[in-house]
Amino acid sequence: MDLIASIRRNSLGLGLFAVVTAGIIAITNQLTKETIANNIIEAQLAAFSEILPTDRYNNELYTDVITLSDPLLGSTEPHHAYFARMNSEVTAIIFETTAPGGYNGNLDLLVAIDKNGIVTGTRIISHKETPGLGDKVDIKKSPWVNGFVGTFLDENAEKHWQVKKDGGAFDQFTGATITPRAVVRSIKNTLTYFEQNKDSLLKR
Repeated sequence: MDLIASIRRNSLGLGLFAVVTAGIIAITNQLTKETIANNIIEAQLAAFSEILPTDRYNNELYTDVITLSDPLLGSTEPHHAYFARMNSEVTAIIFETTAPGGYNGNLDLLVAIDKNGIVTGTRIISHKETPGLGDKVDIKKSPWVNGFVGTFLDENAEKHWQVKKDGGAFDQFTGATITPRAVVRSIKNTLTYFEQNKDSLLKR
């Protein structure tokens, strides 16, 4: 009987421990989730200010957002577009876009395009590229992405919007052409999306 009582006590103790542990994990997960979400928002807002001058808008950029789904944005998965406005008039749009075909997979970007179809800045916000090679697309590693500032589509876009190795205007990295090629193509496609939908986007 003592053995059975001991087993019962141990079972109850283990059960109570499991319930308490599960509760702690759930609370920690909820708190961590909120912290992570806030960190993502702060990082994104910081990136916004780097690729679009704050004197271009006076609205709450982060909340003026729509969801888009188009292959030109890298996939049919939902992507966000953030509208910069000056006194209600759209002055620029920051697009979330995906660059498929990087050396180690997809890259996620922010591309800011003003109302005239000119890139004001871009940032790689997520990638898995090889340190010292493909990761030079990251502004923390090199200023390469700043080379897109002031670019736009023109009648020579098909030729110009390639890396130099392919006859285009954009530098690649020594020993790493695949990743820059994917980023150039992605930004060009985002500009193409803007041009194709400019009228409706600027009237929002």
